[in-house]
Amino acid sequence: MIQHLNQFGFYKYGVREPDRNPEDILREAKLTQQVELDWEKQTVYQAASDVRILPNGSMTVLSVSSDGEKFDSFYLDQPVCIYANNYFYLAPLRRERAGAQLCMDQLPRIIDQESCLGCEHVQSNMRVSGIYTFFYHEKEKGFFFAGEAHPVLELTYVDQGTMHSVTDGQELVLEQGDMVLYGPNQWHMQYADMDVAPRYVTLSFEVQDGNLDALLNRKLRPSQAGVTLIQQMIRELDRKDLWSIDMIAAQLTQLLLLLLRHQEPATKLMASNSLNSENEIICRAQQYISTHIREKLSVPHVARMVDVSPSYMTALFHKNLQISPGEYIRRIKIQESKQMIREGNMNFTEIAEALHYSTVHHFSRQFKDKVGFTPTEYAKSVR
Repeated sequence: MIQHLNQFGFYKYGVREPDRNPEDILREAKLTQQVELDWEKQTVYQAASDVRILPNGSMTVLSVSSDGEKFDSFYLDQPVCIYANNYFYLAPLRRERAGAQLCMDQLPRIIDQESCLGCEHVQSNMRVSGIYTFFYHEKEKGFFFAGEAHPVLELTYVDQGTMHSVTDGQELVLEQGDMVLYGPNQWHMQYADMDVAPRYVTLSFEVQDGNLDALLNRKLRPSQAGVTLIQQMIRELDRKDLWSIDMIAAQLTQLLLLLLRHQEPATKLMASNSLNSENEIICRAQQYISTHIREKLSVPHVARMVDVSPSYMTALFHKNLQISPGEYIRRIKIQESKQMIREGNMNFTEIAEALHYSTVHHFSRQFKDKVGFTPTEYAKSVR
């Protein structure tokens, strides 16, 4: 952050000289040097003697350091004197021509002429640069999302109820007020218990100049200020005026910054090499089931596709997901059948055949057992 050039903040590097006549400073100096400033590349100097710097009326930033490592930046709006041995460089505040006059007894030493330091000190560390999807979901009891991966970040916030989030084979139970952040190209799935109908927000986005690794794949609990920001985003989603997307991006940026500032490292799931191997097997099995759900699937077949024995895969599913792979396949099939019913392109017999149920009656019994009502009742409720 650029600081105001006052004596309190600048005292360890030199003194301000706002009351001195610039012509007197130039006349007294043994050497003078006019420097033109470049936005893309700056020259870092070390003062061999005291160096007086005169601004020329352009918007200029002076960055000063006692060790050449950590620089403090000041808006150069008055003459200053930098004490000998301190390091400094000058940069334009904006992408326009700027310059300054150096006055000294000895020329300063050039430390680095290749440092593309720019004006990073006036740029934000992280901001949301694009929002792709923003949905408020009201799901039926026992909903089951088979899983996906995409090249952008995704945030899920549970507004009501409880839901399960599975990422890379690890499961988080998200309760009301919890959220999770998935990384780019990270496969994830979500589901609810059979007696729970959750409501939740999903939002996919990109960030610029930010690292969110510390937030990924962990159960996060936003503060009340964070919850308020989520509620404001939901209201903007309903508003849909010219500025809504910009407001949502700004509010999401603030939410992520709050989470980064108050994150607790101990809550992140940390996996050993053994657990990472187990998670990879489960993840591969889930992805295979999801992409081949309209084929004839069995536990031995899926286990063979991921190069493990059926008993070992069954043990991993029970250990990590608290569900058998057979039950997992059945729930994915029911979820796919619900989507096919909503599309309305097939009758129930055709859906049963496409999903490899033995008969349409078997399909109907499975559907009622998992959803709570028959395919016919479900079709009437969604059309």
